[in-house]
Amino acid sequence: MRVGIIGASGYVGGELLRLLLIHPQVEVTVATSRSLSGDFLHRVHPNLRGMTKLKFTNPKPQEIIDACDFLFTATPHGTSAKIVPQFLETGLKIVDTSADFRLHNPDDYEKWYNLTHPCHELLEKAVYGLPELHRKEIRKASFVACPGCMAISAILALAPVVKEGKVEKDKIVVDTKVGSSGSGAKPSLSTHHAERYGVVRPYKPAGHRHTAEIEQELSALAGDGIKISMSTHAVNMVRGILATCHAFLTSPWTIKDVWRCYRGFYGEEPFIRFVRDSKGVFRFPDPKTVVGSNYCDIGFEIDDHANRLVVMSAIDNLVKGAAGTAVQCMNLMLGLDEQTGLEQPGLHPV
Repeated sequence: MRVGIIGASGYVGGELLRLLLIHPQVEVTVATSRSLSGDFLHRVHPNLRGMTKLKFTNPKPQEIIDACDFLFTATPHGTSAKIVPQFLETGLKIVDTSADFRLHNPDDYEKWYNLTHPCHELLEKAVYGLPELHRKEIRKASFVACPGCMAISAILALAPVVKEGKVEKDKIVVDTKVGSSGSGAKPSLSTHHAERYGVVRPYKPAGHRHTAEIEQELSALAGDGIKISMSTHAVNMVRGILATCHAFLTSPWTIKDVWRCYRGFYGEEPFIRFVRDSKGVFRFPDPKTVVGSNYCDIGFEIDDHANRLVVMSAIDNLVKGAAGTAVQCMNLMLGLDEQTGLEQPGLHPV
């Protein structure tokens, strides 16, 4: 299967390349970059040195269509909506990693992104690319929109308990800590090393765009409106997200009840792991232990004093939060084992 990546020079594009170059069922034939056309991939992604002789190119749409059977778009927000329609018309299957098609309601783009969506008709066609919730739809899809990284961490943490109907629907708090790679490869003052290093910086205490995705998916599970209060922080690490979610129980629950709920919901999900240990350093989820992997680690605790359920989830924002989930969706769309090319554990120590 010939695979192309539009926007391959960014961090998500680099992770797609890393995963796809060792995938046994695909061949990367196109990796686009306007500014780096003609350069070898390892000029930007030095970890890929020796793995491929492929160069960045800036081909015309028809050349991409002729060279690919499957396409990933890893472009900045606002770009995918302009280019995806012409590729879909040719019959190419596409996984988009931008925010352009994640929300079903075009009015939500007005509210959360301050833009008028240019192709409303595709919002209904795009399948939300979270296999743990939409595996059946993804298998049948020709177009998948991957979730945002912080949305993935929060949705996976909260989905079982929201589905169970055991928490107050308008009183859920999501507090996330994210590494610097979540800001993308383009530098700015806030990502400059001298300003970014050593921080625990609140950068969006309210109104983060990923709130819309979390509410969309959890409301569908609950069969009713769910309201999320979300705050985000930049912290001193390169990769990873820790989402600490606070939900308030509508009736008493025990730890065994929580275990039963989460195990029942996720069953044998290949990339969900439960972390709640009584010994050692890593007693709860920690982004450090999932770096480089497609796993989401989930743990929890009950606060009897405040009738509060605390659920924590840890992911690598560039893998499970982006490229890994994209490849998992591709595997499902192509009828492959969804774990193909994604079975590597995280690194430790890192």
